[in-house]
Amino acid sequence: MFLELETQAQASALAVSPPMPSIAIRAYALVNALGVGRAATLAALRSGCSGLRPCDFPGTDLATWIGRVEGVETLPLPGRWARYECRNHRLARMALECDGFAERVAEARGRYGARRVGVIVGTSTSGILETEAAYRDRDAQGRLPRGFRYRRVQNTSALADFVRDYLGLAGPAVAISTACSSSAKVFASAARWLAADWCDAVVVGGSDSLCLTTLYGFAALELVSDEPCRPADVLRKGISIGEGAGFALLERAGGGSGLALLGYGESADAYHMSSPHPEGAGAAAAMAECLGRAGLGPGAVDYTVLHGTATRGNDSAEDRALHTVLGPDALCSSIKGWTGHTLGAAGILNALVACLCLEEGFAPHSLQTRRVDPDFSAHILLEPRHRPMNAVLCNAFGFGGNNASLLLGRLGP
Repeated sequence: MFLELETQAQASALAVSPPMPSIAIRAYALVNALGVGRAATLAALRSGCSGLRPCDFPGTDLATWIGRVEGVETLPLPGRWARYECRNHRLARMALECDGFAERVAEARGRYGARRVGVIVGTSTSGILETEAAYRDRDAQGRLPRGFRYRRVQNTSALADFVRDYLGLAGPAVAISTACSSSAKVFASAARWLAADWCDAVVVGGSDSLCLTTLYGFAALELVSDEPCRPADVLRKGISIGEGAGFALLERAGGGSGLALLGYGESADAYHMSSPHPEGAGAAAAMAECLGRAGLGPGAVDYTVLHGTATRGNDSAEDRALHTVLGPDALCSSIKGWTGHTLGAAGILNALVACLCLEEGFAPHSLQTRRVDPDFSAHILLEPRHRPMNAVLCNAFGFGGNNASLLLGRLGP
């Protein structure tokens, strides 16, 4: 049965995915529990310093660990941006303002005009922390507080509106919400927008913040660990929930050098509302489609940033999918033991860590993982690896079988 699924997934994906032109990644920036910006993230990854901590999120009483971003509570949105005030948009602003990202977007706006720069972002909960507070503050008739602004805070599209407004853009803007694959799928949508000539540049990214809904929701599903998560470990016990935000500026390549999106793949296996297909059929289809669009074979992949949640079913399914597409001993690791599972921001953080790996010739190990599940065939890194890389695959798999894989590499031959 597995071999039959394997063949169908690969043949179907490769048959419908002609190679795509590479897309340039002109700038990127990220914030997560390891710190604010590329340098802070890279320094933590090199030093082996995790961003996870015992859960100290206000209003919680859970025996778990979280990846909370330091300082987000002290950075309210200033001036006219206060109408978007919520924790999720604070995280987004922190990422937009680091690594010179907003300045690079301003340059693109100057080159193409504000209407030719689009925005595609991913989020799973948007500003739900503020909605939780609003429900607690209902009046005797059950009415929400007068100052609660659903459209600018809680609506899923609020993040897209905020990013477009903050960057002074006027092109199309949408938000994608497919759980943990949300901010990986933004790359696929951006590639289609550029191919259709809807835009000359696209800001892609995502932001997802800690809230009681996800902390208690995943606890109710019995998916959170009472220790720092241990992806791919034989004794893995579940996820550590984190928060973060990241953005990248994409343009048509047009020659030159630098980082690039080489391919993308998406699938929807719809096997179960919260569990992947046990043999990883949908994940394998996304990875195979991604390689097909890049026009590259499995041997071209130097390293894979796993979705790697540390739940028993997800990690096993991803390992089987890796075996299907890349064969045994695929070099890979998960960053969830460093940052926690950032849910709707997981895809963009994986992609931007892949960019760091390409630039630095460095692959982080799977922090917290002590003994790899003996049933796994992939080569899970337990120590960092230093070597030049040309192509890094990264995965993001969401509830309902919403899968996305990206291949990041370099422009030029």
